[in-house]
Amino acid sequence: MYQPKGIIPAMATPFYADGSLNLEELGNQVERFVKSGVHAIFTLGTNGEFYALDFDEKVQVMETVIQKAAGRIPVWVGTGCVTTQETVALSKRAVQAGATALSVITPYFGQVSPKAMAEHYRTVAQAVDLPILMYNIPARTGNAISRETVAELSKVENIIGIKDSSGNFDNTLQYLEATHRDFAVIAGNDSLILSTLMAGGVGAIAGTGNIFPERLVEMYQAWESGDIAKATRLQDSIRPIRDCLKLGNPNSVIKRVANLIGYPVGPARAPFDGDYAAWDTVLLKTLKEHYPELLKAD
Repeated sequence: MYQPKGIIPAMATPFYADGSLNLEELGNQVERFVKSGVHAIFTLGTNGEFYALDFDEKVQVMETVIQKAAGRIPVWVGTGCVTTQETVALSKRAVQAGATALSVITPYFGQVSPKAMAEHYRTVAQAVDLPILMYNIPARTGNAISRETVAELSKVENIIGIKDSSGNFDNTLQYLEATHRDFAVIAGNDSLILSTLMAGGVGAIAGTGNIFPERLVEMYQAWESGDIAKATRLQDSIRPIRDCLKLGNPNSVIKRVANLIGYPVGPARAPFDGDYAAWDTVLLKTLKEHYPELLKAD
């Protein structure tokens, strides 16, 4: 069964100015990532604004990404929805589209007990035969996957790992301690990529991959070759842009940066778009000071 590793950009979903899908640019972004040397791509995650897309739009996005990737790179598709029923339905569409694997975020908005959480994931896993990565991001969903639930679900054959976007490194360590060696623990907080790798994790699904995928690949390669000093420098180098995420909705800020460095992925969908004029003052200053090579010459 496919096992994830390395740097996996959490792809932004491009929109036109009116908020409609820009599938042509979505295809261009797939091509960009393939050329960057990343290990896989992930569509319909938080940075892909899955929460702002309806079911049919999600199907359009996954089909476009998979068709454009054309087997050259593994494609992870985010299929987690509020209910188990809809999650199963979207997961089955991802199977039909040819996804390599699924990322399933926890149910959100309503409180979910540990027992119901485990049953949710088991039901999805039984409905499809693709590898499934659980996705823990409690600050956004209001629900966390406990260490005990992860240990239990790690025994399900096609639940192969978890992405931890809690931002709590101790939580990541608990997942590593509670699961077997072949269970993949993946960083979801870009500030903890190297820490997760050094603790036994296998890689990262990275929002900043929309900005500098090559830099993140270089960091992973440095870690893989044992050059921890270089990997540490590269990990530290993403801090200035990470510090800008406090300007607004973090994935909307990342999308804005992608636009500023020449990738026309468009605005975030309302109401998650931002005060771009105010953001740009800070973002352009940060880019000029720390990442001048990313800015296109006039």
